[in-house]
Amino acid sequence: MANTVLDITPLRSLVAVATCGGFHRAATALHLTQSAVSQHVRRLETVTGLKLVEREGRITRFTADGETMLAEAHRILAAHDDAVRRLNIRSATPTLTVATTEHGADWSLPFLSQILREQCPGHAVTFRLDRSRRVIAAIENGDVDVAVYHEPVGPTTELLGPRVAMRWFGAPDLVVEPDKPLPLVVFDEPCSTRGVALDILRQAGIDFAIIVESADLAGVTAAVRAGLGVVLLPVVSRPPEGLREVASLPPSPSCALQVRFAPTVPESVQAATRAALAETTSQVEAGDRRRADALA
Repeated sequence: MANTVLDITPLRSLVAVATCGGFHRAATALHLTQSAVSQHVRRLETVTGLKLVEREGRITRFTADGETMLAEAHRILAAHDDAVRRLNIRSATPTLTVATTEHGADWSLPFLSQILREQCPGHAVTFRLDRSRRVIAAIENGDVDVAVYHEPVGPTTELLGPRVAMRWFGAPDLVVEPDKPLPLVVFDEPCSTRGVALDILRQAGIDFAIIVESADLAGVTAAVRAGLGVVLLPVVSRPPEGLREVASLPPSPSCALQVRFAPTVPESVQAATRAALAETTSQVEAGDRRRADALA
């Protein structure tokens, strides 16, 4: 393994597969062909000698080694991108860097990349996928140009689009036993969703035990899918694959979609992005209502 090299491009594809929920959506978000994304993942498997993903019908799942590789990929990409910015490395093509949360990335990434490329011709658009607090820190530190994230709705929250529900999820066969501590799956710190979940349970007097902490959404959903516990997640369009809502737990406050820009981003780009995000979230909400009515 001394000569093993983990290339940046395949690592980005691996993270996109996890975040977007499959190879097709990852290819759309990255503006690559699906076969190119598949080749990137196979290259990582060849280099590491590990099986990273497996298919169950039309569903792509990460193996245990894949979950470990995914966490390392997040760290490597963050360090790489930070180094490029700190060194002020210039390329022939100016770059617009967007930080966005993993929640809802399957619908937001293809849309955002299209809008920003239309509004910023001649720019390369790159994405950093992380949790809300780190996305906020990135825009405040001047590390990215655009930040899209969710935050709990408060008295002064400006709503860019419809409210985003936060719901409890567990494996389909998970049984919540009222006489035992609730097994909980959470993101590691810093994470605003984690704090909301713990506050809700404490206020309701529900005893809980944190069973799993994970650095990313793929790890959290894998642990919940395996039946290890429940998790609180914002739901932009549809529940995570293979999970069901746990309606017996206390309701949680909703979230709001937020977007912030660096001062260098043109006002025309800011206005177009805000308007398009609001329109897209409204369309997602309307689609959810139509599906619910059809099932009623």
